[in-house]
Amino acid sequence: MTTPASLGYRMPAEWHPHERTWMAFPTRNQTFATPELLHAARLAWAAVANTVVRYEPVTLVVNLGETKAAEEYVDGTVQIVERPLDDAWMRDIGPTFLVAADGRLAAADWVFNGWGAQSWASWENDQHVAEQVAGLTGAQRFASRLINEGGGIHVDGEGTVLVTETVQLGEGRNADWTKAEVEAELHAHLGTTKAIWLPRGLTRDYDEFGTRGHIDIVASFVRPGVVLAHVQPDPAHPDHTVCQELVAVLRAATDAQGRRLEVVEVPAPTVLHDEDGEPVDYSYINHYVANGVVVLCAFDDPRDQEAAAILAEAYPDRTVELVDAREIFANGGGIHCITQQQPRP
Repeated sequence: MTTPASLGYRMPAEWHPHERTWMAFPTRNQTFATPELLHAARLAWAAVANTVVRYEPVTLVVNLGETKAAEEYVDGTVQIVERPLDDAWMRDIGPTFLVAADGRLAAADWVFNGWGAQSWASWENDQHVAEQVAGLTGAQRFASRLINEGGGIHVDGEGTVLVTETVQLGEGRNADWTKAEVEAELHAHLGTTKAIWLPRGLTRDYDEFGTRGHIDIVASFVRPGVVLAHVQPDPAHPDHTVCQELVAVLRAATDAQGRRLEVVEVPAPTVLHDEDGEPVDYSYINHYVANGVVVLCAFDDPRDQEAAAILAEAYPDRTVELVDAREIFANGGGIHCITQQQPRP
């Protein structure tokens, strides 16, 4: 069977040079249900796009007929294309781009079904976005049978992929698959050889509008052998124990090259609950690494600068830009969730 890996393709690490960043523009739906909510979301998404475009090209996919609306929010250097959209989480609905040593570009197109066929989600249009974006780039498309989202995987570029059990094997996704079957499908499309499984994600991610455990809010590689991990220092927050368990798994793990992982802990913001009294899942792990920059979630919190210092040390060749991510998190994700890198072949 011909697979991307058998043809020499692999998913490079996020710090690999980019050709551009892809994003999607919020459109009216159940999440952005009122003009006020939609406007606030568009301001937040645009702040990210306008930051990234100062470092690399950005292409913004907007719903049909909404180009003029988008132009009111984003910098004129942001390229805009129209395609039918349901939502605005390009990390999850877009393709996972792959490169080959000879310069070829490909794309893994996972099955997208609204984060496990959740009752509130719509994906009639979004299930086709990965194929459409791949087509716009000229990338060779490989359709996978795996129900997965870009936020459910994180790679080091040297053969290792991070995943969570509750996403890859969870209800509504691939509950009838074995771990071995999931790993085989991931390796065939990503060019990886070792999967490190975390048991779950953050507590809030299992609420009605959560992703049920995306990896990109709890752990991310910053270079081969080194992982940033979200930790909640406050015992009053339910993620305190969760994070201890996840860090223990990471510290005990080895990567595809046989290295024991070095884990750098990144403390959560000090705020523990939202205005409704629910525990927040604010996380600095959900940052985006682009050419010359790390776009880091900010929360108007005393720990913003501490996180910025950690990321600056992890990426000494990049500028750390703090962008307020509270409105993005209020809608179900973070900066990493709304961006998708197209690597430079």
